[in-house]
Amino acid sequence: MSDSPANAEVDHPVKQPVKQNVGKVIAVMPAYNAEATLEKTVADIPAHIVDEVILVDDCSKDGTVKLAKELGLTVIEHETNTGYGGNQKSCYTRALQSGADFIVMIHPDYQYDSRVVGAAIEILRLEICDVILGSRIRTRKEALAGGMPAWKYIANRCLTLTENIALGQNLGDFHSGFRAYRREVLETIPWQNNTDDFAFDSQFLAQSVYFGFKLGDIPVPVRYFDEASSINFSRCVKYGLTTLWVLLQFLLAKLRLANFKIFRKLSS
Repeated sequence: MSDSPANAEVDHPVKQPVKQNVGKVIAVMPAYNAEATLEKTVADIPAHIVDEVILVDDCSKDGTVKLAKELGLTVIEHETNTGYGGNQKSCYTRALQSGADFIVMIHPDYQYDSRVVGAAIEILRLEICDVILGSRIRTRKEALAGGMPAWKYIANRCLTLTENIALGQNLGDFHSGFRAYRREVLETIPWQNNTDDFAFDSQFLAQSVYFGFKLGDIPVPVRYFDEASSINFSRCVKYGLTTLWVLLQFLLAKLRLANFKIFRKLSS
């Protein structure tokens, strides 16, 4: 008696996962005297997520450039020190030239945990947000346990609250150095008009809101230690005052009461 069709074995082909065109991911590192922490930072970057790492050296006095080349990074060397904002301008210019669809900025001082890059990029890919920040302050206890000075924590909380109100956002940490962007953001906002100093970051986020991009954040562990870069109290005061000025510019521009170049689209 032959097997009935009900009992016959049927071969079901296994469906192979289809690789999606997820876009090119480039990590950029604005670097200055990062030799002591660079290798550890690079080791934590998920290799299966990031296609290229670009390090822009702002005239370091240590062996940052030599080490970066040994690690196989794409290295750009500034002939003169341009400052933190000026360094980012070189980072983003090169990333766009290299065909990046998603750009993530990682400080090479090992302060931010770069293992979360994949989570940030996935949110961008899903178009849930256009800009993702890593929030160092999930809780006060964790932030202080990570080494954040108490005065810096208080200043961050006050300034972040002010920025959330002025810009209509709900971010946990406006001053994080871990940031990821969709290419469209860098092609739209006039970041080339920004300062070369630390306030570049505040201007960039205000510009992102002004031009209608969606901002979000993810928790990211942070480490404060001697080798991690950090601006001193006097520079923090200057940064804070400049950030308040940026917020006032944003509000005046939105109300069409003034015209500032940081909110003016570049000519095509």
